[in-house]
Amino acid sequence: MAKVLILGGGFGGVVAAERLAEQLGDEHQITLVSRSRQFIFYPALVRLAFGKCDVKDVSFDLRHTMLNRRVNFVEAEVAHIDPFERKVSIAHGQVEGKLPYDYLVFALSRRLATEKITGFFEHAHHLLNVDKAIKFGKAIAEFTGGRAVFGQCFGARLPVPVYETAFALARHLKNNGERERAKITVVVPDTLESDLGDARGAAALKQALDAHQIELLTNFPIASLTENSATTNTGDVVNFNLLMLVPPFRGSSAAHYMGVTNDEGYIHVDGNMRVIGHERIYAAGDCVSFSGPKMGHMAVRQAEVAATNLAAEIEGREPISHYVHEMRFVIDEAGSEGLYLHKDIWTEEPATVRQGRFWSWAKRVQQKYWEVTHS
Repeated sequence: MAKVLILGGGFGGVVAAERLAEQLGDEHQITLVSRSRQFIFYPALVRLAFGKCDVKDVSFDLRHTMLNRRVNFVEAEVAHIDPFERKVSIAHGQVEGKLPYDYLVFALSRRLATEKITGFFEHAHHLLNVDKAIKFGKAIAEFTGGRAVFGQCFGARLPVPVYETAFALARHLKNNGERERAKITVVVPDTLESDLGDARGAAALKQALDAHQIELLTNFPIASLTENSATTNTGDVVNFNLLMLVPPFRGSSAAHYMGVTNDEGYIHVDGNMRVIGHERIYAAGDCVSFSGPKMGHMAVRQAEVAATNLAAEIEGREPISHYVHEMRFVIDEAGSEGLYLHKDIWTEEPATVRQGRFWSWAKRVQQKYWEVTHS
């Protein structure tokens, strides 16, 4: 019997656990370690902030879901990984100590590097957990006018919630008859094309921003914040009365001493999602070093590939699944200008871009699917 240990309770870890349970059955032991027993459906946090759904609509009990799939669940923090002894040290949870493994799936989420932006902790809202989304929602309710600024910092690699928040606020203010009292500005550290990875997608998004009278400031890499202003590393300043900012990200610190990461802490993997430099270790999700944005659907596909190949390895077969680095996303809350983009990041082919209200509906269906299948 092989002991398979999965680290991380996000999209990558959950899907890896489910696929391995399906493929390996009861013959092997599968254990998922997560710092929280609550799974959060992050794409819905914009809607949560604007009061369009409740906390129960964006989360489910991970322990219950895993046990229903014959996967052991441990709520704890991963402290250290010893790939030579094949043991993981865990702490600050229901148990502390070392968990042995025969095979490992590393799916821990990225770290918020808020220390890179002076004043971020004190002055910026973000949408990267439930509590922060609720706090931002209260700030929206108290916003009576002025300038609202939404953006990414350099190294954030998560563009969708920035634009969705801008569109959602524009709609919220319009419905309340207050749109003329506010200026909405989106800031990006580079260009819109580099933010989305595609020229056609950038053009379609710019058209949607213009239609909703949302200002766009490009080449605006925020370096520091005060109570009501954001400053770039070249001294450009934008003032605000409301701010939501995606901070820089870095890879999980738990991988730091394994010797398998790049300068930002992301793990090097091959096309089979195997960690380069160590045997019997796979990685999936935000922790890997692939280029482009870090998105939930990418973590899902990487986890599926990792699980399929790990199961094959346990059974003495060659890896049969290869990952294709595709970007698919929907920018919601823009009404008839709702944007769908699909692009293969590893090729030079232009993206497929579609617009319309259908894509907002499709995003709701995706969320409902996760709620129904994982509750």
